[in-house]
Amino acid sequence: MVYIQSWQQFQEAAEALYDKAPTTTRYCVKWRASEGKLVLKITDNTTCLKFKTHSSLYLNRFEALNLSLMQRMQNRRPQQASAGPVKAEAPEPSTKGIPAPAAAVDTTGAAGGGGGVKKKKPKKKK
Repeated sequence: MVYIQSWQQFQEAAEALYDKAPTTTRYCVKWRASEGKLVLKITDNTTCLKFKTHSSLYLNRFEALNLSLMQRMQNRRPQQASAGPVKAEAPEPSTKGIPAPAAAVDTTGAAGGGGGVKKKKPKKKK
């Protein structure tokens, strides 16, 4: 297993490997916090591609690769990041004549700043 030095080569090879054998390809991401190292590995049991980096500059590229592979795994076309928002294909259902829902009340207590049972303060002795 040899590490690929160039990100562009790794990304192209990883996508080509997945396209070649989508049912047997595995993708693994390892973050070693003690070393500050990110290791990516993709294999189809015959070919193994690895890439490692210590640089945080690769995080955007890493997210783009994950998005691309996830879309391929879901049989979706990869979309460009600069394409803008995706419009809904189906029209929104009409809400004419339907009253708006009442304001939601948070009963979990998470917004209350602690959420637990408050302790009673002891009374002062006179």
